[in-house]
Amino acid sequence: MAAIACPFGSTSAIVAAPRVESVEPALARLKVWDIIHATRRLRSLGLLGDVAAVAATGAALLLRVALDPALPPGFPYLTFFPAVVLTAFFFGLRPGIICAVLSGVAAWYIFIPPFFSFDLSSPTTIALAFYVFIVTVDISLIHIMHLAAARLRADAEETARLYEQQRTMFQELQHRVANNMQFVSAMLRLYAKRAGDDPAAMLTALDDARVRLDIMSRIHRHLYDPANVTRPVGEFFQDLCANLGDAAGARDVRFTVDMPPVQFDLTKLTPLSLIAVEIVTNALKHAFPDGRGTIALRLVQDGDRIVFTIADDGKGMTPAEAPGAGNSLGLKIINNLAAQIGGRISYEVGPGTTARVEFDRAS
Repeated sequence: MAAIACPFGSTSAIVAAPRVESVEPALARLKVWDIIHATRRLRSLGLLGDVAAVAATGAALLLRVALDPALPPGFPYLTFFPAVVLTAFFFGLRPGIICAVLSGVAAWYIFIPPFFSFDLSSPTTIALAFYVFIVTVDISLIHIMHLAAARLRADAEETARLYEQQRTMFQELQHRVANNMQFVSAMLRLYAKRAGDDPAAMLTALDDARVRLDIMSRIHRHLYDPANVTRPVGEFFQDLCANLGDAAGARDVRFTVDMPPVQFDLTKLTPLSLIAVEIVTNALKHAFPDGRGTIALRLVQDGDRIVFTIADDGKGMTPAEAPGAGNSLGLKIINNLAAQIGGRISYEVGPGTTARVEFDRAS
């Protein structure tokens, strides 16, 4: 599993709020682009946008005709440039091009001498070339501006989503760390009670506790990795089993994971992971004398009821190892973990051993 900062590190790192720059300034800056954003619906009108381009050309033509007596010669495109710019801005690229073409043709035919003719003399060609250049630059810049505004808003929305996700994860982390500290405290009390006053037993208990806490920290590092937030539980448990098998050197033990593509929040997934670690580790140590076997993890969902099963085909439990027959610390830990998710655990002993955790998803 990936190694990042351990959640059982310094307390100050736990309680300090995440230093995430608020997205409000970024969203506030978008107000400059609000008018661009407001044109999205107009730019998605399709044929109606083309009709608007024709109407804009007609309005520019009527205005140019009305102003013609008051204008000196040499301004054929005066009212058409604003029409092209406004059409491209409000209705998009294609209507802008349509308006530019219609405006250029209308100005050429009506306002460039010889009037009412498509004469292509040298001065006319130069005038048309300048017109084409100017409207091409205008339309291109407006289109690029629209693309930049859309990208800016998408980035801001993604930033807001990630901020909310991080805030939610931090709240869950605070809750889980508090619960896990209580769990660690209870586990250490169990170790102390089991060790009694025997120094050798104390050392063994401390080493056992260290191993369990190390496993817990590894699981937390993996679970709180943002890249794993949306992973299906089946993939997570497949990786978890592979890591446990490698750590135990159990090369001939096969793991099968049969789970639907569901996701659990961390309040459920963390205890389930620790339960799986306890049971799988115990099976790897004791269930397979010859080092060969299969451990199967299965999850069945029936409405809100979840059944999580871990079964091995090993030698099974002896009467002394059966639940309730002894004072197993591992079984007490598993029972406490099951209680954290409002579930209960049961065992079947026969050919192999099956542990079954039942709980409500909404609990």
